[in-house]
Amino acid sequence: MRIVVQRVKRASVKNENIHNQIDKGYCLLVGVGKDSTEADVEAVAKKIVNARLFEDENGKLNLNIQQVEGQILSVSQFTLYADVKKGNRPGFSNSKNPEEAEQLYEKFNTALRNYGIEVETGEFGTDMEVEIINDGPVTIIYESQDGKVI
Repeated sequence: MRIVVQRVKRASVKNENIHNQIDKGYCLLVGVGKDSTEADVEAVAKKIVNARLFEDENGKLNLNIQQVEGQILSVSQFTLYADVKKGNRPGFSNSKNPEEAEQLYEKFNTALRNYGIEVETGEFGTDMEVEIINDGPVTIIYESQDGKVI
């Protein structure tokens, strides 16, 4: 899995069917690769929940999302696995097929919720409008393979 974590003051996602938003927390852009597994889901969810990306009273990045009572907006984004080595049009053969990708994406969101975090989502496999008010900015990319964050 490949996940872009952005610390946000606010974030929202909408299309014709949904409009979800969060306040302080993370906006996650979630890509599921063809080799992603349930072990990757658990590993990267744990790493993101425990990541200390919020400042303490001394301005140090020492607090995790639970400690600041933050929320998560999780947005599926298969384009994170784009192959741009050849030609000018990206290829997406490194992304997992949509049915399996959606299952892992939902399991990932469930894993985050199991930590007691409020998680809002976009609608899998559709065009969406995402609005992000970055905080910092603080942006980290997490990648997992074989059940380990790499």
